[in-house]
Amino acid sequence: MKVQGSLIIISAPSGTGKTSLAKALKMQLPQLQISVSHTTRPIRPGEKNGTHYHFVSIEEFSSMLAQDVFLEHAEVFGNHYGTSSEWVTTSLQKGIDVILEIDWQGAQQIRSKMRDVVSIFILPPSREILAERLQNRNQDGADVIALRMDQAKNQITHYSEYDYLVVNDDFAVALQELVTIISAARLRVSRQKKFRQELIDQLCKKS
Repeated sequence: MKVQGSLIIISAPSGTGKTSLAKALKMQLPQLQISVSHTTRPIRPGEKNGTHYHFVSIEEFSSMLAQDVFLEHAEVFGNHYGTSSEWVTTSLQKGIDVILEIDWQGAQQIRSKMRDVVSIFILPPSREILAERLQNRNQDGADVIALRMDQAKNQITHYSEYDYLVVNDDFAVALQELVTIISAARLRVSRQKKFRQELIDQLCKKS
């Protein structure tokens, strides 16, 4: 019997290292799949459509939203993001563990629709280091960085809605903590019971 995959939500303020950690996590656990969201934001240098995001127009996104295509969707810094419900459902049914890199708004939507979700919030070690990381990315101007720093405070207030909290101070340590969380999630009774029911029945059978 194939066990349904786990849905793993990873949220963090911009610049915390969420995407880098997710990529490293997939290298350590190749059976993981990282969901590729649809977005209306402009493509950045070095990004590829279909690999980093599915880049769509506002009109296309609105049409998909009207068709109830998305498992979750949110507006972040004036851009729209959405996760394909069909892709996630199909992947989980195949026994694939899926990582969603989404913000607290999307996480709330998913928790209202699905059970057995594993949610992780990643914190920066300090506001100063977060600002430094945002500047070192060389992706945004000073005004956008200031906006991201301001929004980070609001995002962090939602940390208590998550199952796990990881501080990305030392990258290697944070990565190992994520591996540990996902390994433990695979051993939860709610998941193992579906896979091990025959063994459980045999062991509990009266002689």
